Amino acid sequence: MEILEIIKDAFIFPTNNLEKLAIYIVLTFVVGLLMGGGVILAAFSTMDASYLAIIGAILLILGIILALIISGYQLGIMKSGIDLDDEAPSFDWKNDLINGIKLLVVSIVYFIIPAIIVLIVGLITNVPGNVVNLINEAAVTPANATAMANSTGISLDAVSQSTMAAFGTSIAITALVAFVVFIIFAFIQTMGQARLANTGSLGEALNIPEAAKDLTRIGIGKVIAVILLVVIIVAVINAILGYLYGQVSQLSILSIIVTPYLAFFTQRASGLLYSDIA
Repeated sequence: MEILEIIKDAFIFPTNNLEKLAIYIVLTFVVGLLMGGGVILAAFSTMDASYLAIIGAILLILGIILALIISGYQLGIMKSGIDLDDEAPSFDWKNDLINGIKLLVVSIVYFIIPAIIVLIVGLITNVPGNVVNLINEAAVTPANATAMANSTGISLDAVSQSTMAAFGTSIAITALVAFVVFIIFAFIQTMGQARLANTGSLGEALNIPEAAKDLTRIGIGKVIAVILLVVIIVAVINAILGYLYGQVSQLSILSIIVTPYLAFFTQRASGLLYSDIA
C-alpha cells in the first residue's frame, strides 16, 4: 500500500469497528480504575489497616493482567492490518494475555540491547569518573577552596574548566549515541512486533537481524515516512486536546475515547506497513 493509503485506512479503521473500540475503551478505563485504586489503597494502608495494602496489591495485579490482555489485543489489531482484514479481531482473553506477555518480553529485549550499548559508551567516555570528579570538586569546603585559591588560583580554575569540559563532552557523546541507538531500535522493534503479530512466534520476533532486514525489505524511507506521519498525527491531536483541556477542563474526559482510538490507529498503520512483505 502507498503511504497515504496506509494513513487513511488506519485512521478510518476504528470508526468501522466501533463495537470492538467500545469494548477496548471500557477495558482501558477499568485498568485505570484498578491501577489507581491499587495505588491509593497501598498509600493509605497502615499497620492497623494492612488489609488495605493487600487489597491494593490485588487490584494492581488485576490491573497488570488486564493491561497485558489489552496489549495482546493490540497485537491482534496489527495482525488485521498485515492480513488486510477490515474487521478488528474479537477479544480472546487467554490468547490476548499470552500475546501480551510475549509483547512485553519483546519490548524488554529491544530496550535492554540499546541500553547496554549506551552503558558501554558511557563507560568508554568515562561518564562515571567525570561525575565523581565533578562531585568531588563541588564538595570542596569554602575554607579549602579559599586556601587553594590563595596558593594556586590559576591551577584551580584550570582544573575546574577541565573537569567541566570532560564531563560535558562525555555526556554529550553518550546522549547523542543514546538518541541514535534508541531511535534505530525503535524502528527495528516495530518490525519485531509485526513479526510476532504475523507468526505468533517469540523466536521470530526476537530475531533482531531479520527484523532489521525487514526495514530494508519494506523500504527504510517508507517505514520512516509512515511512522513519522503517525507520530505527527498523534502529537497534533494530543496537542489540540491538551489546549482544549486547558480551556475547558471537563473536556479531559475525551481522552478516555481518543487514546484508545489512537491506539487502534497506530497498530493498524504498523500492520498495513508490514503487509508489504508478509
